[in-house]
Amino acid sequence: MSDYLLEAKNVKKYFPITGGVLGKKVGEVKAVDDVSFFVKKGETLGIVGESGCGKSTTGRLLMRLIESDSGQILFEKQDILQMSKEAVRKVRRDIQMVFQDPYASLNPRHHVEKILTEPLLVHGIGTKAERKQRVLEMMEVVGLRADQLRRYPHQFSGGQRQRIGIARALMTKPKLVIADEPVSALDVSIQAQVLNLLKDIQTEFGLTYIFIAHDLGVVRHISDRVAVMYLGRVVEIANGEDLYNQPQHPYTKALLSSVPVPDPDHEKDQILLTGEIPSPSNPPSGCTFHTRCVSCMAICKAERPQFKEIAIGHRVACHLYNKA
Repeated sequence: MSDYLLEAKNVKKYFPITGGVLGKKVGEVKAVDDVSFFVKKGETLGIVGESGCGKSTTGRLLMRLIESDSGQILFEKQDILQMSKEAVRKVRRDIQMVFQDPYASLNPRHHVEKILTEPLLVHGIGTKAERKQRVLEMMEVVGLRADQLRRYPHQFSGGQRQRIGIARALMTKPKLVIADEPVSALDVSIQAQVLNLLKDIQTEFGLTYIFIAHDLGVVRHISDRVAVMYLGRVVEIANGEDLYNQPQHPYTKALLSSVPVPDPDHEKDQILLTGEIPSPSNPPSGCTFHTRCVSCMAICKAERPQFKEIAIGHRVACHLYNKA
């Protein structure tokens, strides 16, 4: 469809496990295992799941910061995985990333002006005066002052550093911003400010977001659609309200049941998952969630469920819905 800005098709990434004196390959971690989804222009797709489910690896694959083993990643109908390194470098002008840790993602030896100017220099954008003007504009957009340009990252709070990271991502006027847990390292009091800033920027510049997080409350606040990942696979994807009000996959139901409710009088049935998360280097056969699922059937252990559409825009990988 023409309104797809980005589409991932059957993307896989396995990391080798080496061992022994000679460092031979003894296994592999299935970090991203046959993941498919699309992102429409102007929307926010949230990707959620437990730590180690492959969501951050997926974000890096989309920018080709790491190489996929197979699949397709179509950005404006062009397959990024088939591009030369020079072509990918040009595409990255349109795809930028906001990283999780504002303490680690900013160069401590560079002041803010140099940090923000660098993307423009890398992509050969503008004259010196134009670059200076762009830096001043982005500082204002993210709520920072011009007199802070000569300060270094350590002179800012965590929330201010993340604002600098957001400004850096916006310098090249991208079409897609991948935000990898952008508020998880911040105080709760600051998280809402950064989320509201991201929403305001999206409206002002017509941006498309992929928002990666483990906090379902945060994702609900900002996302139009939500994809739930478990052990390297997308198990459910739907519009935000559909997913939160009518979750279908047993894993999604368990995740949502654990979200705290601010009303002390509201009683909520919590679904407690038993057992440990299986290792991505040795995932269970069939449905990878069957070892922890309260609805496990014999077929779940033997066959991998198809990713089927059970309602308009609502897709689930579960044998409970594969019977029809």
